Amino acid sequence: MKFGVYIHIPYCIQRCHYCDFTTFEQHSIMPPEEYLQLLLTEISLRSTKISPQKLTSIYFGGGTPSLFPVNYIQKIINKLDACGLSLTPSTEVTIEINPTTIDKSKVDQYLEMGINRFSVGAQSFSDRLLKICGREHNAKQTIDTLNLLAEKHTNFSLDLLYGLPEQNLAQLKLDVRTALQFHPQHVSAYCLTIPKAHPMNEGRPSEKSQLKMLDTITEELERYGLHQYEISNFSRPGYESQHNLLYWQDGAYWGLGLSAHSSFPFLYSGLRFWNPKDFSQYKNQVLSTSSNSLYPHESLPSSQFEKLQPWEALTDFCHISLRLNSGLAKDALRYRFGDSVFELVKEKFYPLQTQELVVENPHHWYLSEKGRKLSNKVFFTTTFLKEDFPH
Repeated sequence: MKFGVYIHIPYCIQRCHYCDFTTFEQHSIMPPEEYLQLLLTEISLRSTKISPQKLTSIYFGGGTPSLFPVNYIQKIINKLDACGLSLTPSTEVTIEINPTTIDKSKVDQYLEMGINRFSVGAQSFSDRLLKICGREHNAKQTIDTLNLLAEKHTNFSLDLLYGLPEQNLAQLKLDVRTALQFHPQHVSAYCLTIPKAHPMNEGRPSEKSQLKMLDTITEELERYGLHQYEISNFSRPGYESQHNLLYWQDGAYWGLGLSAHSSFPFLYSGLRFWNPKDFSQYKNQVLSTSSNSLYPHESLPSSQFEKLQPWEALTDFCHISLRLNSGLAKDALRYRFGDSVFELVKEKFYPLQTQELVVENPHHWYLSEKGRKLSNKVFFTTTFLKEDFPH
């Protein structure tokens, strides 16, 4: 079974204007050493029933994990290993880094402890756009970071944002071409997603322009050899994010830390659970875990886990699979849900195929180019209710 671990590090130098993750300015919350102890305790008390396990991936996300003391990252990896959640030579270990919090010494220490993938929050190479977003770094700092990672021949990904206020196609194309000068193995391109009333909606490109921006990003990256394997992600062959593939291929992952989410498809028809966003609640729940013979969710209140109904699990399976360019694997569908559900899904896809939104080959169903642009229609059709489900 593929199994990954996500560790949430909520510390930031400053919060970006568009951020909706559970993050805090570093001096406004509990000291890092106290948070580390909670993470180590959570691993110790809640890992028994899910170990031993050889990990597919470990992902340090945030927030800004590169703000966290380097030796604390090492202690977390060591604790996972001591509790039977062990690394293998093929385990992908990713850390998100911010250009203002990284230097040569830190990169060397990360590499020495087994981190083998870096995710750089570049967002843009325009200082003007970075300022609009509330990013604390500038373009030169990003370039210095990418030069450092390239010189050390590391495996790194970088994030780019599009659909920003005052952003135009020429600036976006320059961002992509600048990024490619550093020979990244992976690029994630995200459209700015914010509520309608958010002040950053002022001056944004139209929806039509945003689609054109994604087309431009795709063309530029594909030309360079970075192939789109998911709606927002591009990589060289063999450098796809193994951790994110767990999300999209119905794998199991355990989220540690404040607000972290988990998914165990091997329990019930599927199980989701999550930690609270509030520090006091998180601390109290971790410290009050009395038994280490339970699955992690069994020490949480019922409001923090959800046992999926079969039709909910099927809906999730279809939607996340269709985000991948490879699409929904027929064998995986049949193995997970059985023949009668397979026939139900096949029936749902038929009208989508006649509308040229979905393409079928012997092994998969996947979105056409038209289907990607009208993916909401596909997802609506592949949303299943109790009455749809075979009895």
